[in-house]
Amino acid sequence: MAGAHTLSETERQVSTLLKGMNIDFKAMAVVSNLFRAASAVRNHLEREILSRHGLSWTGFVVLWVVWVWESIETRTIAEEVGTSKASLTGVLKTLERDGLIIKKQSKIDRRLVLVTLTSDGRRMMKKIFPEFNKEEIFLASFIKPAEQRGVADALRGITVGAKRENLKKN
Repeated sequence: MAGAHTLSETERQVSTLLKGMNIDFKAMAVVSNLFRAASAVRNHLEREILSRHGLSWTGFVVLWVVWVWESIETRTIAEEVGTSKASLTGVLKTLERDGLIIKKQSKIDRRLVLVTLTSDGRRMMKKIFPEFNKEEIFLASFIKPAEQRGVADALRGITVGAKRENLKKN
């Protein structure tokens, strides 16, 4: 059957497909629902907030990281954002073209590039972030207030564990 399927239909189909296999369905549900939620949140925020400001999700996250750290090396931005240096290069070119960031060579090590926000970039983040947070509040409202801290802690635990495991492998 072609076309979009409901979440319930998909879960039933997957359960049927994997029947008899030694699969941890609880773990699979955690990870697949995490992926679905992350995609849905990203799409919602791009559509409702970021597109109005000419930003992609990655562009916004790069601006956020630079805003938080004020002056930061490109390699650190790539790590924080979770993107390759090659992908970051294109995003930085766009943000620089739009007058939101400035790239400069490090005075300490000329091979390193530092990124800072321009005054327009800081103004944009001060304007966008309250709008962004209103949508975060809306999205979080689908979880009972008493459960929100636990969900946030659980997701943070997955993030920390995955990063720790990746560090071991490198």
